[in-house]
Amino acid sequence: MRLHSTRPGSLNWLLLPGGPGIGSESLIELADALHVPGSIWLIDLPGDGSNTTQQRDPYAQWPQVLVEAAQAVPHAVYVGHSTGGMYLLSTPALGDLVQGIALLDTAPDSSWHPEYIAMTQADPLPAFEHALIQYTQHPSIDNLTTLAVTSAEWNFTPAALEAGRALLARMPYNADAVAWSDAHFDHVYKATWWPTHVPVLRLYGTCDRIVSQRAWSAAEFNTPNVLVRAIADAGHFPWIDNPADVSAAFAAFAGKLIAG
Repeated sequence: MRLHSTRPGSLNWLLLPGGPGIGSESLIELADALHVPGSIWLIDLPGDGSNTTQQRDPYAQWPQVLVEAAQAVPHAVYVGHSTGGMYLLSTPALGDLVQGIALLDTAPDSSWHPEYIAMTQADPLPAFEHALIQYTQHPSIDNLTTLAVTSAEWNFTPAALEAGRALLARMPYNADAVAWSDAHFDHVYKATWWPTHVPVLRLYGTCDRIVSQRAWSAAEFNTPNVLVRAIADAGHFPWIDNPADVSAAFAAFAGKLIAG
């Protein structure tokens, strides 16, 4: 847990990155865009991003270790991006610990994964294909970084592509986290709980090409406590394309949290 900023207010915003294998530094621009009451924290799971650890098997604690961060601060509000949101919905114990949850460009099950594979096959990026071969043969941090950077055209709109490449190039990465999630989570994930007693923000970019939003149409996920915000002309990191609209969505969400 790293404190990013503090404003007046009692809420503690816990920002959890996607990936996996990418550090919470990927959410710095999001944290900068938020003008919400309370403190904003960047969260890295053990063995992910820059949170290196000497533990023998840090992934044995995934994703249940998210409970520890929620217990560490009062009035916790989790914000999960992409796979980070999926980890939140795989941790039912959070239900009694959080004051709210924001789900950004994420999904309630793994049905997005084959759609993503189909998209990559229909719109191949030669540099990405080459980087994938290199990473498969030699799963080093340098090769993982190259792989991430060459995927930028899938993650960002043309208007945000330059900023997106810069973001992906400066991230800390962790190959072991990528391997663990691919083997144990990505292909079998299905939400094990849904928050109905606290406010939920579901936010996504309308041009997100990574995680499909189709599975959210089920009635079980459209409960009265859910605030949905679609960020127009934005990709998988919508705060890069349109920080103002993302900030406005979080301001509305914070209003619901404070109102109780």
